[in-house]
Amino acid sequence: MFHVKRSQLPMTCENGHDMTKSTCVCGETGGRRGCRSDSLACVPTPSLAHLPIRRLTLRDLTACADLSEDRRWPREEHKWGFLLSAGKGYGIDDPDGGLVAACVVTEYGTWGRPELGAIGMVLVAERHARQGVGRRLMRHVVAAMGTTPLTLHATPNGRPLYEELGFKVTGRAEMLIGHFTTAGPQSGVATRAATAEDLSSILRLDEEVFGADRTPLIARLPAFADRLHVAEDGGRLVGYAAAWPNMDTHVVGPLIARDTETAKALITSLAAHTDRPLRTDIDVRHEELLTWVKERGLASVAFNSVMTYGITDLPGDWTRRFAPLTVAAG
Repeated sequence: MFHVKRSQLPMTCENGHDMTKSTCVCGETGGRRGCRSDSLACVPTPSLAHLPIRRLTLRDLTACADLSEDRRWPREEHKWGFLLSAGKGYGIDDPDGGLVAACVVTEYGTWGRPELGAIGMVLVAERHARQGVGRRLMRHVVAAMGTTPLTLHATPNGRPLYEELGFKVTGRAEMLIGHFTTAGPQSGVATRAATAEDLSSILRLDEEVFGADRTPLIARLPAFADRLHVAEDGGRLVGYAAAWPNMDTHVVGPLIARDTETAKALITSLAAHTDRPLRTDIDVRHEELLTWVKERGLASVAFNSVMTYGITDLPGDWTRRFAPLTVAAG
């Protein structure tokens, strides 16, 4: 009859094998006990430090959503699918099934020579937390990106790790959620639903404001978002915004606009087409817009630090960049 003997002092099995990080499977044959050399043996428990980091694909979507749920985040399968399609996922497989950890990097700029990388969805399974897994995964990603500047949105809990790795705080974003009321004075800025003919203009405006080419991401917006609206002035596109579904909310982002009045008009036009609560993450420097959305029913729920690595500030024009598509993609 075989039994499992777990490592206890002394840290060796009966045959002298090191059991410090192992589970020894021993057997009794012919009245003699010992570690078998064929079908069963001293089976090591893999160290987290030696589990390989691999690229994730859409086949890992469920495992990524399970990891979110494990950390009591929403599953966000729609967002995970988008990020895994538009970016590069990295993960560590758990020998017991699922993922130990995961993250996604979205690259912007020239194909093959990115000018900026955004890191997001950095998650470690709760049972493996506080064991250096997140640090190891982040170091791998930073090394893989080479000299490419990086950015991320950090929660208060995650910020110390990123600072340890060399990231610097360069800004803040305020997360707001609530039922938006469209009552009140309306902006005179003209908005409408975007059409296929608008895509080239949207891409030009986005690159000008964001500071890098985001074509692989923005071109996916019509399929990813429930609504994509543009703002015009004299036939010229001066802003655009999307509302995409995430669990029971609609996230407003990206929000690119000529000025605050244009941003207000775009939010109002998107809100008119949903009964769900709105969520958005607004750069705190846009104080007027923050005050306005709070007056319209949105409430502040969190602040994230915008951090950069390899650059002192994000490229582009922050005065026209009001909210990201998602904090996970910058």
